[in-house]
Amino acid sequence: MGRVYLIEPAVAMYAFAMFMIYPLLQQYVYRRLWFELSGTMYPAESLSHCSNNHSYVTIHQAVQKETSLFLLKSELCFLVPSLISTLLLVSYSDYCGRKVAIVSPLVGETLFSLSYVLVSRFSFSLNYLLAASFLTGLMGGPTTLIGGCFAYVADLCGEGQKTVRMARLDMILGVLSGLASLCTGFYIEAAGFTWPFLTAAFVHLLNLLYVLAFLKESLVLPNPILSTSSCSDSEAPRLRQSQALTARLQGVYLLFAASKRRRNVVLLLMLAAFAFFRVALQGGMSIFILYELNTPLCWSEVFVGYGSALSTAIYLVSFAGVALLSRCVPDAYIILLGLMSVAVGLIMAAFAKSTLLMFLVRLPLLLSIMPTPVLRSMMSKIVSGSEQGAMFACIAFVEMLSVGVSFTMFSSIYASTLSWFSGFSFLLAAGLTVIPATLICVILCLRLDVYEESMILTQQSMEDHTEIFEIPP
Repeated sequence: MGRVYLIEPAVAMYAFAMFMIYPLLQQYVYRRLWFELSGTMYPAESLSHCSNNHSYVTIHQAVQKETSLFLLKSELCFLVPSLISTLLLVSYSDYCGRKVAIVSPLVGETLFSLSYVLVSRFSFSLNYLLAASFLTGLMGGPTTLIGGCFAYVADLCGEGQKTVRMARLDMILGVLSGLASLCTGFYIEAAGFTWPFLTAAFVHLLNLLYVLAFLKESLVLPNPILSTSSCSDSEAPRLRQSQALTARLQGVYLLFAASKRRRNVVLLLMLAAFAFFRVALQGGMSIFILYELNTPLCWSEVFVGYGSALSTAIYLVSFAGVALLSRCVPDAYIILLGLMSVAVGLIMAAFAKSTLLMFLVRLPLLLSIMPTPVLRSMMSKIVSGSEQGAMFACIAFVEMLSVGVSFTMFSSIYASTLSWFSGFSFLLAAGLTVIPATLICVILCLRLDVYEESMILTQQSMEDHTEIFEIPP
């Protein structure tokens, strides 16, 4: 039934619904814990008086700590099952199509949104949300869907188009996330929490309809390695299923085992750089809302929405930076420039104690998203077309693990350092950018240039895979 090859609408709808939930979740948990700890409703005008009222400062610190710890538990409940499901689903998309890695997370996110509707509408225990997080993790989660979407793009684009097309997907994620966050602030103020959760669930359902009914499958032909032309008709289905299962379990392993050492070194260095970059960026950005809700800023839901919406400029400028710089600057230098942007922005955030300065923090972060699409594109260029799913499964696994580690680590550190310096976590995240920068410099020093080596390495990999998967008559 599919008619178009446009993956962008699916990414846009997913980003809008997901990033409507993300700030909504933190603010809802924050207000529920405020009521449970203080016995009073969350003050609607906390921005105007909490910074000079000692009792509010004490309550804020207690709620900040408990909210941080609860979000940590929720992240762990989501992380453990999602690590396995992400690896399997995106890798398996090499053999059954990219849609499997897109549809499953959409179903999970729909159920996740509906669970929040029940909890917010009927004031159920927050522990139900932990079960919802676990179920969503089983269905794959955001990195599975994003990994499937990037593999979809890799199927359709040539070598020269991948970087810009992937940067465009990241830009869509950022722009729609900012729009959703801005809407969420006004939505909460006008209708409470139930209707925003319902809206997110509806958008996910609409997205499911688009993917299933209108989006064409980019992987239309069966994988050559699964060919069963030499088998009898009665044996073919059974052999095809057996080989698909084996490929699903071994695809990521064979990505490295069936390749030359030089390509493995390149991939491992890039994956490590990607992992540490995500830890630094996600670790710093994940505590922005908690930091803004805390004294002395004490932002309202509308101010939180403004701040998140302003962050869309980061994605727009990062996309423009990739589109322009990729024409004349090597990928490695674009990554280093993005890492510098992350470090400067997070250092500035550590000392932001006024509303104006917290808004201005977004300026040095304008190029901070550039390393993400560039690293994905670099890794995609040095694997063959039949390995794109395995490659993006590996990237999605590393990204999920990095996000989980960063959230766990920074939530704990933020709760521990809140009483003496709430900006310490930002400084730590900025310091971590030194590690990916060092790894990229190693790639430059060893002259592991992707542009020069990609065709050779990909050809070698395809020859090796042909030998390994040759089916005897």
